[in-house]
Amino acid sequence: MAVQEVSCSGSEQAWLEVVHSFIQKNLCPSSKDPCLQLVEAVVNCVKATWASSGGTGGLNLPLSYSFVSVQELKSHQHLPCCSHLAWSSTEYQTWANKVGLNAVPLPRERLLLLGTLTDLPGDLDPEYRDGSLYVKDNSGTLGCELLDLDLSWLGHLFLFPSWSYIPPAWQQSSLGSGHLELWCPPVPVLPLILSHGPETPIRVLYPEVASQLLQHRSKFRRQQLHVAGQLVRLNTLVKTHGKTYFILSLGGPSSATTPMPIIVPIPSQLVWHRALRPSCSYVLTNLQISTIRGFPCRIWTTSPSSDLMPLDPKRVQEFNVEELILEAVPNPLPVPGSSQEHCNSTRKVRMLSYQGTVTKVLNGPAGLYELDGQLCLCLAYQQLPNNGRTIRPGVQLELQDVHFFQSVGGVPVLAPCLRGTILLRGFSQQESPKQPPHSYHGVVVHLRLLLERHLGLPLYLWTAKALEEITSKLCPRLLRHRQLLQSSASGTPGVGELLLAPALDALAPPGRPIRNVYQEILEDPHHCPLQECSLLQPPCSFPALAAFKEDGQHRAWASFDPVTLLSLPEVTYLSSCVLNSRLAWSWVCFSPSVFQPPPVLLGVLVASSRRGWLQLRDQSGSLPCLLLPKPSQAFIDPRLIGSLVRVERFQLVVEREVKSNFPSWKELGMPEFIQERHTNVYVLFSLDDALVLPIPSPCSGHPSTQGPPHTKFSRLEGTPKGQSRLLLLSHKECLMKRNYQSCQGAGPLPPKHTLSFHVSGTWLGGIQRKDGNGWSLPEPLRDENQDQKVFLVFFGQSIRWFEFLHPGQQYRLVIPDPSQPPSLLEEGDSSSLSQRILELTGYTSCLVVQDDWILEPGNPQGIPGMLGINKGLSESSLTEILSGSFPGSFVSFSAEILSRTLCVPFSGTAQQGNSQASQHGVKLTVVLDASASRIPIDVYIEAPHPPLPLGLLPGTRVYFQQLERKVSRFQNVYCRFLPSSYLRILCFPTEAPASSSLPHVYLAELQGDCPGLTQAVASCHVVSVLSVQLFWICAHCTSVCVQGQCSRQGPPCPTKAAVSQANIRLLVEDGTAEAVVTCTNQQVAVALGLSPAEWDSLLELVRVPGRVALHITRAGTQPEFTGETGDSLMLFLHTLCASSSVLRPILLTFELERKPTRVIPLEAPRPHRFQFGEIPVLTHVVPRLSLSCLSLRDPEPPVSEVPEIPGTILHSSTSRI
Repeated sequence: MAVQEVSCSGSEQAWLEVVHSFIQKNLCPSSKDPCLQLVEAVVNCVKATWASSGGTGGLNLPLSYSFVSVQELKSHQHLPCCSHLAWSSTEYQTWANKVGLNAVPLPRERLLLLGTLTDLPGDLDPEYRDGSLYVKDNSGTLGCELLDLDLSWLGHLFLFPSWSYIPPAWQQSSLGSGHLELWCPPVPVLPLILSHGPETPIRVLYPEVASQLLQHRSKFRRQQLHVAGQLVRLNTLVKTHGKTYFILSLGGPSSATTPMPIIVPIPSQLVWHRALRPSCSYVLTNLQISTIRGFPCRIWTTSPSSDLMPLDPKRVQEFNVEELILEAVPNPLPVPGSSQEHCNSTRKVRMLSYQGTVTKVLNGPAGLYELDGQLCLCLAYQQLPNNGRTIRPGVQLELQDVHFFQSVGGVPVLAPCLRGTILLRGFSQQESPKQPPHSYHGVVVHLRLLLERHLGLPLYLWTAKALEEITSKLCPRLLRHRQLLQSSASGTPGVGELLLAPALDALAPPGRPIRNVYQEILEDPHHCPLQECSLLQPPCSFPALAAFKEDGQHRAWASFDPVTLLSLPEVTYLSSCVLNSRLAWSWVCFSPSVFQPPPVLLGVLVASSRRGWLQLRDQSGSLPCLLLPKPSQAFIDPRLIGSLVRVERFQLVVEREVKSNFPSWKELGMPEFIQERHTNVYVLFSLDDALVLPIPSPCSGHPSTQGPPHTKFSRLEGTPKGQSRLLLLSHKECLMKRNYQSCQGAGPLPPKHTLSFHVSGTWLGGIQRKDGNGWSLPEPLRDENQDQKVFLVFFGQSIRWFEFLHPGQQYRLVIPDPSQPPSLLEEGDSSSLSQRILELTGYTSCLVVQDDWILEPGNPQGIPGMLGINKGLSESSLTEILSGSFPGSFVSFSAEILSRTLCVPFSGTAQQGNSQASQHGVKLTVVLDASASRIPIDVYIEAPHPPLPLGLLPGTRVYFQQLERKVSRFQNVYCRFLPSSYLRILCFPTEAPASSSLPHVYLAELQGDCPGLTQAVASCHVVSVLSVQLFWICAHCTSVCVQGQCSRQGPPCPTKAAVSQANIRLLVEDGTAEAVVTCTNQQVAVALGLSPAEWDSLLELVRVPGRVALHITRAGTQPEFTGETGDSLMLFLHTLCASSSVLRPILLTFELERKPTRVIPLEAPRPHRFQFGEIPVLTHVVPRLSLSCLSLRDPEPPVSEVPEIPGTILHSSTSRI
């Protein structure tokens, strides 16, 4: 043998022996005969290829290379690699440098690969061919890709001098083995036997004539004809109903010739798709005319005996069938055609061809890539062979007949449908990132949504983006990718699809017509989902909770303007202390419509063990939330914890707390006076507006939407065991820091208080034990006469139950640890903490709830002797709340919050600005629900009782329990929120509260039985002015300023700003009663009938003395003056107050100074003597009312007295002061 005759070194001899062993094992037939000729052919082939590189270094053989079998490559090569036999190290380095700075080139391995090129996967039946190519040896088969295929290569043994291997973990959405990428034509080991075609010319039809024959199938149904032409279109491989095929179109030399489609459905011919090249001419033999289901036209198809060969004009002869065509009957059937562009009702969509390089993977599972750094390539609408395993950054593609969208979401997009095709023009030199195992499930869910909902391109791109947002929010820490993306075997949608369903149902409901493959490829005009190109407003987004919370904070502070928060001109009369206190707390509420696109909140519902409130949580963070099942209904089911919650309708609340030190209103536009800013961000929503999905188990992969969720707290998953007992909750105390031990062991109390709360209730029945999936009947009580009341203490991790526990509800307390003694639920624990609590409260049983204990909604049905429990909320009557004779000191009621302000604790003193805002209490002015009229009452939540519950906003309805009822020194009733008090949000504030107009009354109606009327409008007449005060005060200390200087003795004030203030007391009557009306500040200018300029001039005259006052005891008496000023100013005031410009009819909007909550009795009517000329009259009159002016204005003249002036609009002075 020639190999043995060649003189070679020892290393070469050893290498040859290894080659011989490798070939004998992996390439020779299974017979024991040695394949010496094959070994010689392989060595010669390797030598020739190695010598052609020019960089052999004087070696005859590539000794640094070793042969590798297919099985060894699949089992041992776990990283991507490449091998280039004909390349030197310098050539490889030059090749690797072309990938760029931000990419990693494929590492080089010195491996030699031999195998047979075939289109048959393994030893399977030939009918399983799907057009894929494989490299085969005795150890197995491995899929491969190459740029150009010659059909004569199939079945022959080749040396592959330049190739790369991509393991399955680096393939996009591949569940099989890895694949080879053959960079250059393979080198045959043995000479190829080439077919020269038929010796005699064959008779062929050209497309124009062949298209006409489709109209006369009866003439040629038994004939198999040959068709020749130029390949003008090559459609992608399509697999439907278990069958794979592709369609090609042949045309003539003239562009006016209509392309003629041919279907290739034979499995052994599918490999033609890799050999065909557009613009080349071919001959297809033994074609026949047939019809296909779902398409009305006849079409040419290949037969099992068909063959594909290049068109050689010298070896073909045109077949003349003109006589047969003329004999045929007219009325031809439609023939499939094609079009290069089409237009729909919304936008013209072009179809074009493009060649470019993939530069980035935008969304692999969705089939979105970046082309040439500027175009988006969407491959979702086309079936890619082998799931597009070669497409990664760096690959060069040629796109034939693809849709071009000028702009979808601001980006130009190329998207091929089934009519187009993608041709590989160059492999990627880059090592792509390793693909996660869940990428296959991502491909499936995208494809499922696309096909079932018939999505157009804009909606599909939004769906892909939304699914990507959901995945980044939840996976992998809160939810596994498989749990989110995988559907069930029965076809039940997965979690990801269920989360998108509400938005997609409105835009693309399921059950729409499915895609007709033949119409999409063959019909003219072209019809496919990509022809719909209407602009799409994104229906919603799924922002990360941390980013959404930050966006809400940014919007809240962007809208924060101290000037707009304080109404003009009232703000000009405020001192620095009052001004800063009014800025200390404000709130703003955002609805989803404020954001574009509207956000959908999505997260796992968790209960905080640090703050006690509920939260929505994703991977970015958490967002506190306050939720209600329905209005006025308590949220009592903790089994929802751990579930996925999707909310479209909600209110994002941002509470703003400001520490400021504005000297006066003139500096409100200067942000440097704002020292600190704090926000409290949370969201309000109802469970009726939420989609709640229990997180599926990792094995099932899909949720159950039937019945209540059964997901527990994350650390308490599984079926509870041990013992339990039913509890009727009667009272719950607020969550606050108390001086409790953090553990039950003996020892000194910790110096830091612990956040905790208490509940008290009554046991319902005895202890129950776990019995299968339920609970056994209650055990008999040891002592029937024993008091069943119990006191429960929650602190540490157990405060997570705070939001679920409400008075009047039934619960089941579960102790999972079966080793706990039964006496624990009957007699309570015996810790020192429990014993101390029993001494203070007087209860006979106390339990400190442990971290692993569980609370569930109670269901006493089925327990003998268990009666129904009234779950209504107990409320005090209106008389009990407002009556001065009511002996009780605690009241309960429901009310609507009118306003919320920060206030200084009773023991505190006024401070400059609001530097101690965090230590202030809160005053809630609420309207009682128990009254038919709106009766306000103040509720004080004093420091130090934080954290304040969420949702205490104006417009919110709240239920208060066990408030301390107090009477102020002015004999007004107010309430205090104590540590033992409880509140519950009943209804959220409405987004747009309805404004109600005030009633128009007579003053006499305010006397006697009209307790609920607090604000009204009355038409009355000013009888006289009782007093007027005008003064300037220091904005800092409120002392009188004389000539603009503060008159306070002591250290100078930090600011020299002064503000003016004024008040006037008017005696008014409306013919039914008299009232004393107090007006302040800008209302004084309106009462005196002064214009803004006149009012400013008067205040400037008062600046010199600092204070001017005029008092008139009764009409006709001499007025009393106060202030150091000239007689002219006093004379002006006296004359003005007695003039008709002041003593005039007015329309008065007022509120009672005597509040309905005032408990002192009203004065009885008293006798009063009037003098009418010389006749004295004695009558009884009711006491004068005391009113506070809200606004006043001149009444509108009667319509009949107002002359009509054509072309003008009458403006009445109805501006509200």
